[in-house]
Amino acid sequence: MIAYPDTSFLCALYRSQDNSERALTHRAEMSEPLHVTRLLIWEFRQSVRFQAFRHSKNSQVGYPIREAEKMLADFGDDIRDGLVTVVEIDMTNILVTGERISKMRTLAGGHRGFDILHVATAIDLDAKDFLSFDGNQNGLAVAEGLKAPLGGA
Repeated sequence: MIAYPDTSFLCALYRSQDNSERALTHRAEMSEPLHVTRLLIWEFRQSVRFQAFRHSKNSQVGYPIREAEKMLADFGDDIRDGLVTVVEIDMTNILVTGERISKMRTLAGGHRGFDILHVATAIDLDAKDFLSFDGNQNGLAVAEGLKAPLGGA
């Protein structure tokens, strides 16, 4: 069974935070590698780098560059070791599905672009579970027929 994560799930796996125990427990119970796309990898890496940038400007926000580098290295190790599998997607299909979702749900639900693209990707991959700690995004996933085992809207 394919479970598709979003960036909040990856951040909880690779950095100690409030949801880390739940993320680590869920991952340990998975019978197959975590599936990610290059789009998700890019967003995760960008997010980590942005938090390091924020911290460099104000030590009260984000996190230090060494922590960011460790997160990225650990993630890279998990890809290399097969704990995380990079799957290919048809971006045209994702954008078509994303447009349908946006048209149907954004005005009522206030969904962000990347959130829609991640749900559209999960649909395109025939994922059963959508792994996120974002309640609004989980609500969107459920409305689109996915299960959100880490929480609903």
